[in-house]
Order: sequence, then C-alpha cells, then structure tokens
Amino acid sequence: MAQKTVVRISGVTKDFDLGKIVVKVLKGIDLEIEEGKYLSIMGPSGSGKSTLFNMIGGLDKPTGGKVFIDEVDIAQLDAYELAWLRCRKIGYIFQTFNLIPVMTALENVTLPMTFA
Repeated sequence: MAQKTVVRISGVTKDFDLGKIVVKVLKGIDLEIEEGKYLSIMGPSGSGKSTLFNMIGGLDKPTGGKVFIDEVDIAQLDAYELAWLRCRKIGYIFQTFNLIPVMTALENVTLPMTFA
C-alpha cells in the first residue's frame, strides 16, 4: 500500500535580490515527504535549509515552483487559510527567539498540538 504524500515540492527556486546582485539560494528543489516518515535536511549555514522550511510552512513564497501540503498548492491560500494550515497541519519550532523560555523543549514542541 502506497503511503500518502503530505508534503510535495516541485521545481522550487528561491532568489534574493540584493540590489546589484541576485543570490540564487534554492535551484529547482523536488521533494516528497510521506506520511509517518522522518526527514533530516542537513547542510552548512547559508545553504537554504531555513529558506526551504519557511516555504513549506507558508512563511515565505518560492520564486518559482510549487509547494503542496496534502496536495493543496499553498500559493493559492489566503492569509487565513495559511494560518489554519500552520495551526492544524504543521508544528513549527523556530530557530531563535520564538520559544517560550519558561517551558521545556518538549513543552515548546508539543504546544501546537494543544491548538489542533
């Protein structure tokens, strides 16, 4: 039995315009994540890991390509629908400044589940 694909990224690119130069951070990323699977994305600082996760979470938009969550193209969602998606489908722990300091790491990770 085939596993359900919960995240699908197709041909995703991301460019940052820095005035006189354009930095191409992601160059045609294709990725599928199946339900119940774990995935680790590793790379050096500045390689685009956070940029990729920001696009999966609907916090940023790709320059090109598509991001699908449960086969829904998130580029077609409005701000309310994106907020619902982040609340119900994605548990997002930010790298810095967004953890609740009086809570343990486990409590910070499980907090989004209390709202789902």
